[in-house]
Amino acid sequence: MNTFGFLSFGHWTPHPQSGARSASDVLHQSIDLAQAAEDVGADGAYFRVHHFARQLASPFPLLAAAGAKTSRIELGTGVIDMRYENPLYFVEDAGAADLIADGRLQLGISRGSPEQVIDGWRHFGYATGEEDPSGAEMARQKTELVLELLEGDGFAQPNPRPMFPNPPGLLRLEPHSEGLRQRIWWGAGSDDTARWAAARGMNLMSSTLKNDESGEPFHVQQRRQIDAFREEWARHDHGFSPRVSVSRSIFPIVDDVDRRFFLAGETEDQVGFIDGEQRAIFGRTYADEPDALIEQLRHDEAIAAADTLLLTVPNQLGVALNASILEKFAAHVAPALGWKPNTAGPVVGDVI
Repeated sequence: MNTFGFLSFGHWTPHPQSGARSASDVLHQSIDLAQAAEDVGADGAYFRVHHFARQLASPFPLLAAAGAKTSRIELGTGVIDMRYENPLYFVEDAGAADLIADGRLQLGISRGSPEQVIDGWRHFGYATGEEDPSGAEMARQKTELVLELLEGDGFAQPNPRPMFPNPPGLLRLEPHSEGLRQRIWWGAGSDDTARWAAARGMNLMSSTLKNDESGEPFHVQQRRQIDAFREEWARHDHGFSPRVSVSRSIFPIVDDVDRRFFLAGETEDQVGFIDGEQRAIFGRTYADEPDALIEQLRHDEAIAAADTLLLTVPNQLGVALNASILEKFAAHVAPALGWKPNTAGPVVGDVI
């Protein structure tokens, strides 16, 4: 494990016991938590994207604001549902946010997860045929167009009488952020989609759940997915080394506050179904005193295989408590897993 950060779903609820009672609360607190994570030495601040829910939805204003308030930490998503996206607007917004953040964006994208509404992307103006009822193929087609546009090549015929002078040749989308193409991640739920991502030169983002493809423990199946990704990557010449992230619910138990909030989590993998059909396996929660926690995490094969670990945080409990989780992990657990504080800047991928 070279880097670690947090992944926030950005939940909010108008309840008196919630620390995030409105969309305004959770947006401002997300920026504050990114700043706090940078202060305690974490490497990344990642945000989930869910539409039609009391959670974070539109990522680029948040990423741009967090980018303007921080200087070192990576800023990312996990994941943007590409069924809802206009690829050209996506590339423009991403380019602008990345330039504001001085090249620190790490964008996780995918088909997305089960939704709050039926076929929500149709309300956004996108339709699929009966042959693609889940929108998975549409998401992949949009992703391939995004990857092409991020290369920065001109493709649009300029107007012979433009309002402003054009550079020579075909025009590309602006603003263009050099290097962002290498910082796109695919959220893969299966071994096959991990291979698909590798073939197209995207980094791998693997969550706290995946398709149950073998009946083995979650971390073993996830490590097999990582192996499949890297084997496929080696068949291609993408020009840079890929990164792999996994997500976990991890809570170092250091004081009574930790015991109160985090000792009741699931300590075994859980099996369920996505969309009522796909059998999926959900990773366990790790909550224990640091020495015991380190020993448990050392046996997690996927954490050992990944270079980036994202801690899912209970954002409703407020910025201070979540910053404390990150600080305790950095101080008591992460060094034993191979992590070293990075003060030089974000990891953006090594050129081969």
